[in-house]
Amino acid sequence: MNRRRTTASLALLALLLPLPLAAAGTAAAAGPPAAAASPDTRVVLPELPRPTGGFAVGQETLHLVDRSRTDPWAGSGPRELMVTMRYPAQRGTGGPVRPWLTYEEARLLLADRKLDGAVAVESLVGTKSHARSEARPVAGRYPLIVLSPGFTVPRATLTSLAEELASRGYVVAAVDHAYETSGTAFPGGRVLTCLACEKADSEEGAKAVAENRARDVSFLLDRLTGRHPAWRNAGLIDPGRIAMAGHSIGGSAAVAAMAADPRIRAGIDMDGGVFSPVPAGGLGGRPFLMLGSEESRPGNTGTGEASWDPNWKRLDGWKRWITFDASNHFTFTDWPTMSDQLGLPPLSPLPGARSVDLTRRYVGAFFDRHLKGIPQPLLDGPGPEAPEVRFHTP
Repeated sequence: MNRRRTTASLALLALLLPLPLAAAGTAAAAGPPAAAASPDTRVVLPELPRPTGGFAVGQETLHLVDRSRTDPWAGSGPRELMVTMRYPAQRGTGGPVRPWLTYEEARLLLADRKLDGAVAVESLVGTKSHARSEARPVAGRYPLIVLSPGFTVPRATLTSLAEELASRGYVVAAVDHAYETSGTAFPGGRVLTCLACEKADSEEGAKAVAENRARDVSFLLDRLTGRHPAWRNAGLIDPGRIAMAGHSIGGSAAVAAMAADPRIRAGIDMDGGVFSPVPAGGLGGRPFLMLGSEESRPGNTGTGEASWDPNWKRLDGWKRWITFDASNHFTFTDWPTMSDQLGLPPLSPLPGARSVDLTRRYVGAFFDRHLKGIPQPLLDGPGPEAPEVRFHTP
């Protein structure tokens, strides 16, 4: 058992950490080369699944600067975030959706994943999503959900989930944490690369990432719900109904953020090792969903404080431990459906479209239950409509 769990822990840590980056720090944004794509890569433009809720989706981008904190990875300068806000919008309003990634963000991500010879940069830039830029919001007060991506990958990888939640009547804030991705575009032509990759190559380093992200999220909530909010549509947010979900180390950050900030009423960890543990006294009875791949089943999830097993026992509110058959670490992101369309080898036997459908279904049901008070029999146990889904009671 211990050997098996140690192996799983190391495998999970490897997924959290990047492949070697060519450079880390700040790069100047570069435009596309003269040729549309290299001769050996075909430009294919994937389309993310359409959101299924009753609202159209609007999208705006925020650049936030926390001048009270020095960036922990750069060691100088204030902490910065890039945030994509999505919200219920009026149909037929707004402009074209912005690119899934900028050219330089896409180039750096493909290089980081060793896919630069297999996928054209233009394929990522041109990936089709469904939110409309600057669309007029539908008046109302909606719960707020913060989304935090996995280590080294950008917030764009959670677009399908963000658009789905916004279409179902949520405001969604997807966050890029400075110096923690292969590349994120910031104002002034800057593209910040992964300084944290050099400093967070251990479980202790991963704990520092999760807890720093928790501070990022508290700052974000201050700027969205304070007296002088940073977002012009902040009146859409119901400050009494805030939750967080994260993928990979973003899931560990959801635990850390809930432990530090009582404003967050519910949380989801999507296949992330819990490097910042649940406090011994629990999370004040607040609900939490542990949603994982096959490798995240009981007895196969890591060691010590980094595993799900001891943290599950500390959760003191409504809780579920759910895994998907034939899935892998990136099942909960846009990657599976994009890989299918790009002709890449499948990440797991679970098809990309089904990965998105199941993730949206269970994440949406959790938030509908705990932020809107809507009964969700889906969360009560296995059902014939989703034979790939396993409920665990360790």
